[in-house]
Amino acid sequence: MKISAVICAAGRGERAGFAKNKLLAPLYGAPALFHTLQAFDLPEIDEVIVACSQADREEIAALCAPFGYKTVEGGKTRTESVYNALKACTGDIALIHDGARPFVTKEIIDGCICSVERNRSGICAVPVTDTIAMSHGGNIDGVPDRSALFALQTPQAFFTQDILRAYEQAMRDGGTFTDDSAVYRRYIGQPAICEGSRDNIKLTYKSDFMRGYPALNAAEGQAVGIGADIHAFGKEQPFITLCGVKIEHSCGLIAHSDGDVPVHALMDALLSAAGLKDIGHYFPDTDPAYCGADSMKLLERVVHLIKERGYAPVNAGVTIRAEKPRLAPHIDKMQATLASALGVETNRVGVSAGTCEKLGFVGRGLGIEALAVVLLEKL
Repeated sequence: MKISAVICAAGRGERAGFAKNKLLAPLYGAPALFHTLQAFDLPEIDEVIVACSQADREEIAALCAPFGYKTVEGGKTRTESVYNALKACTGDIALIHDGARPFVTKEIIDGCICSVERNRSGICAVPVTDTIAMSHGGNIDGVPDRSALFALQTPQAFFTQDILRAYEQAMRDGGTFTDDSAVYRRYIGQPAICEGSRDNIKLTYKSDFMRGYPALNAAEGQAVGIGADIHAFGKEQPFITLCGVKIEHSCGLIAHSDGDVPVHALMDALLSAAGLKDIGHYFPDTDPAYCGADSMKLLERVVHLIKERGYAPVNAGVTIRAEKPRLAPHIDKMQATLASALGVETNRVGVSAGTCEKLGFVGRGLGIEALAVVLLEKL
């Protein structure tokens, strides 16, 4: 059967106290949502649909692009967001997962799918170990038997036709739910519990991003790398070069090489993922041989270095920040150029561009910066 996964990422995460969506806040050096997306990059998952707000859609789409995931616009409530995503699902089984649970594992996902095949639903959960009290007005009214209590997690899995029908009815009734099993229980039937994990925690508060959680590991035989670079305007030439694409501009970027900022960030990401040193070690700016060097050719050499190390690129995401020039018309060509250099399909490379809203060095129009994330796999 075809499996779809819905990831809920349309909330603001106000309890976390960040100035933006908490899922875009850093966790282990990358946006928290990146780790959730990576967890669903599995052979058994046929499609992933991410529900996100209009305000975050460009940034989240850039994170999704290397994985080939789709985005849909979320709603004012979680119920509406899930409903919008379910309408886009084409799978027989739908898993619904909170983007704020980046520690989900393949074993949990597989367990939910198996539970649907056996029981028509699969709600991952863990037994409650604390004593739970019911209270009104600050007084304890009762203490239920904790042996019958479970803490529900996500993903929660169902036959798509069942859960979509339930959400359609919930939307007609104007109901709001914080949990998919509650929607299923209200309109379809009794949902089945399957095994979750105490490590499958939800990021809710800012302190959750600082706790000593178990280290996030890539899948066996995979490695993740992150790179960054920045260059200032000031070179006397009528163009800049980004991702190997020449773009007309009033001046160029100051650099020992051609100043291709996103390619430099990508090179560092590749090298760090493979456990190698940074680009300054392999292509020092004190060496005349690299004066004005074509960064795309240097990128090809980096790809060769990581292959010597036993790795090959799986996908990559690049974000460029610049007030000028306008980069949107060049994105497709940048994406194709990088994919060719990495030896991957075009849909395995994401390139996004944005401004810094007039803030900082880049916001004042003094230069360009770029960030890159890559996933490698063992050959």
